[in-house]
Amino acid sequence: MKHNENVTTIFALGGLGEVGKNMYVVEHDNEIIIIDAGILFPENDLLGIDYVIQDITYLRNKEKNIKALFITHGHEDHIGGVSFLLQNVNIPVIYTPGITIDLIKNKFADRNINYKNVEVYNKDSIFKFKNFTVEFVGTTHSIPDSFGIIIRTPNGTIFTTGDFKFDLTPIGPMADIHKMAALGKEGVKILLSDSTNALTPGFSRSENIVDEALGEIFARSTSRIILATFASNIYRIKHIVETCRKNNRKIVTFGRSMENAKEIALKNNLITDRTIFIDTNEAKKYKKNEICILCTGSQGEPLAALTRIADGSHKQIELLPDDIVVFSSSPIPGNKASINRVINKLYLRGVRVFTNTELSDIHTSGHANQEELKWMLRLIKPKYFMPVHGEYRMLKTHGDLANLCGVPKENIFICKNGDTIELTKDGARLGRKVQAGDIYVDGSRVGDIGSVVVKDRQLMSKDGILVAIINIDPRTRELLIKPNITTRGFVLINENAELISKIETKVTEIVTNTIKTTYNYLDLKNQIILELNPFINSLTGRRPIIMPVIMEVNR
Repeated sequence: MKHNENVTTIFALGGLGEVGKNMYVVEHDNEIIIIDAGILFPENDLLGIDYVIQDITYLRNKEKNIKALFITHGHEDHIGGVSFLLQNVNIPVIYTPGITIDLIKNKFADRNINYKNVEVYNKDSIFKFKNFTVEFVGTTHSIPDSFGIIIRTPNGTIFTTGDFKFDLTPIGPMADIHKMAALGKEGVKILLSDSTNALTPGFSRSENIVDEALGEIFARSTSRIILATFASNIYRIKHIVETCRKNNRKIVTFGRSMENAKEIALKNNLITDRTIFIDTNEAKKYKKNEICILCTGSQGEPLAALTRIADGSHKQIELLPDDIVVFSSSPIPGNKASINRVINKLYLRGVRVFTNTELSDIHTSGHANQEELKWMLRLIKPKYFMPVHGEYRMLKTHGDLANLCGVPKENIFICKNGDTIELTKDGARLGRKVQAGDIYVDGSRVGDIGSVVVKDRQLMSKDGILVAIINIDPRTRELLIKPNITTRGFVLINENAELISKIETKVTEIVTNTIKTTYNYLDLKNQIILELNPFINSLTGRRPIIMPVIMEVNR
């Protein structure tokens, strides 16, 4: 895409139409700055996929123009893709808030990435480029050192909020409302604002209310407490430490990400008492009402500590009948079924379970509800508005809120990943699309697992696989013996002899007819699949993946 040198272009490579995978790009002339590089956790239909990241073809093609990557805060949907980005594109420097640098360095260590150009910024930092000046506004979120980013361009000021909420009694510092108001008074050309909770009316609950609710559970409990929360919610971990101290409980942590979060919180003096943490062997010396187990698994992840505890497969923790399990979290979209399975297993084992409900304030979101989104719109008073970080219905609802707050409908851009907004001196308009999409990460494999492979996995999980082994004499072009049919996940061969016999007969017929006219292996395999697929479907109503295996046997 060729840009007019007087145009400032804004677009997302991730974060629009989805909750996660955040990456926003601002470009002017021959300079590009990137904001965030997150991951998206896959839905259940993406079998075997660990993460979804951005298609960064556009950035790779314009690599020499990239000036910096700015990180708003340390959550996975904003930093989880940094390692993958660095493995594919040269990023001259990464600017990150204080605590986030430790989280990113852990990721570099995990993937053996030797990258040193990471600089820490704070609320007073200013970075100047040829076409951009970048400044920061402190926000309130569920992790320390969260910021909105101000980008001053030749065509006006861009403000992206990052993830935020307005909490008047936060555990950490207050959002810098005064700086936001001053920015709004100065004039903002376009606002990019977090839409995660755009469907939720009212104001979000304060972290202090959660603190009180957890405090009540701890105060009246005489049993062991097992508490699961997001490891990235460091303020919540800080809550739990303080609550345990008040109630004379020691903490045992389980789960790698929880261990990492604990160490980062200790390193940054967010938690100052290391003695409150003990190991499993020490825990045996304490009474049940003196122990809190803090673990991962609040989203029902199959390998997380709480899931293995519920299954009875954890090597170090066995549930006791009077245990109390607390889910201090809310379900990420797509995880509700997994969480419910874990909760049901816990109930079957006789323990008491607390989840976040209207009657039990043991979790609050780090994202702004509708009234807080309106508050941000009123403070910033943007001329144009682009809702970000949310599914389409969230973006659309956020756009409607902006209209209620005085932004004209024609100045609201509900975009998809790859849509561009072009800022000029006179206004803003939609530009051409850039390449954007999903790249799947499967273990250490990045990008070579495409949609066709995922579709095959879905078919195998639903209808199984059928292998037809065919022995052919290459000289006479004859089928030597009847085809051997074997299946996995389709039918039990021993219990479906008649069906297997019909399939063998059909494959024999296809091979005999096809090799009369051609003896190209590829053509023969394709013909078997082409004819056998509807035949099996007509008999069973299923479409297994069919794999013909042709073997040459000389007689």
